[in-house]
This record gives sequence, structure tokens and C-alpha cells, in this order.
Amino acid sequence: MQYRRARRKFDDEPENHERWLISYADFITLLFAFFVVMYAISAVNIGKYKIFSDALGDAFGGKGAATPINTQVPNLPIPNPALKRRTELLRKEKEQMTKLAQDLLSTMAPLVKEGKVRVTQNSRGVSVEINASVLFDPGEARLMPESVEALRAVASLLKADSHSVQVEGHTDNQPIANPRYPSNWELSAVRASSVVRLFIDAGVAPERLTAVGFSANQPVAGNDTAQGRARNRRVAVTILSGIPDPATELPTVLPAQ
Repeated sequence: MQYRRARRKFDDEPENHERWLISYADFITLLFAFFVVMYAISAVNIGKYKIFSDALGDAFGGKGAATPINTQVPNLPIPNPALKRRTELLRKEKEQMTKLAQDLLSTMAPLVKEGKVRVTQNSRGVSVEINASVLFDPGEARLMPESVEALRAVASLLKADSHSVQVEGHTDNQPIANPRYPSNWELSAVRASSVVRLFIDAGVAPERLTAVGFSANQPVAGNDTAQGRARNRRVAVTILSGIPDPATELPTVLPAQ
């Protein structure tokens, strides 16, 4: 009888229906911490790191448990004055070279229309390519009288300029052998020198001029046709840019011992 009463008393005690809240609260806290971590690592920025820091601080030791993050904005790099100055010089140089190219194109307009002169511009400078038939008789390096006027017009523009000028002589691949020019090397070099001498006589400073003979080694067309060979026989007057690309010294790699 006594045993039955004790059991009835235990059975009659009210059941605690709120015990599940403890486990639920722990689960929600862990879930919240998980999403905070995922949010913080999704993108690297100061705001998300601060959220992550605060969450860890609350969960594992109260406010300020995590190491504070430096939120100061770093100083932006100061522009390189030398780079800025070079950029400005390149801009002015390009404008000057473009104007020179336009003036040369206008001066040589009749020969340009006939396809005997080409004016081009690139990073190296401005080049005036003149067909050899305009300047010389076949196999000769003496300037024809009718070519002198055109070259003096070019010289008048170069005289007022300050850039260095390289005059290049080019031939086709047909061999030449005469007492004056044993090969195309001599012919191309002397043709370039003839143009340089005229420029000097027209007032261009000699120290600005260079004469180079390339023989048939830099063709611009095929030498298998008469048209191609005629295209390759030429003199190129190149006004060199005054601001070349900066030189880069390559590291010396020593062979392994």
C-alpha cells in the first residue's frame, strides 16, 4: 500500500514541457555562428571581419574576446613623378612626329599618288620610302636631276627639325657586278650616302644624319616578279623618335657548376 502511494505521488507530478527549449537555443546559437562564419569568408573586407570577430567574442568569451582589427585606410601610393614626366614627353613627341608625317605627306603628295613614295609612322619614328626609279638610273647611285627638287623639299622640313635621320639604301636580289659597284652592298650604301650628301648641302646638320646600306636583305615584296623587285629597290628616310623605349638590362644567368 505504501509503495503504491509513493508511485502514485510520483506519477501525479506535473511534467516539464519546456526542456526542449534548452537544446533548441543551443542549436540556434550554433547555426547563427555557422552563418556568420560563412558570411565573413565569402568576401574579404573589414566589415565582415568585424561581424565575425564580434560573433566569436560573444560566443566564446564575451565582448572583446577576439583580437581587434585595424580599420585604418592605408595611404594610397604617390604617383611616380618620373613616370608621369615620361608619359607627358611621349605624348608631345607623338604629336610632333604626327605633324611631321603630315607635312611630309603633303610635300610628297604627287609622288604619293603615283605610288612611288610611301609615308609611314610607328614607334620608331616617321619613314619616307622613295622608289629608286625616282632617284637613280638602273645600277647607278648618282641622283637624277629631276629627283633633287623632291629631296630638297624633304630636306627643308628636316632642317627645321631636331631629330636624328637615318637614310637606308635597299636593292633587289639581282646580282650586280661592275667596276664601280662589285655587289649590291656597295650600291645600296652609296645610294644612301648620295641622299645624305644632298641633305647636308640643303642645310641639314651632318651630325644628325646616318647612311646605311642593306643590300637585298630587307625586302618589302617578293623578288620573283618584276613588280616586286622594283618595290624592293628603294631609299628609306627615317626620322627617328627622340624618346626611344627604355632599355631593360637582362639578368646574367651563370651556368650551373
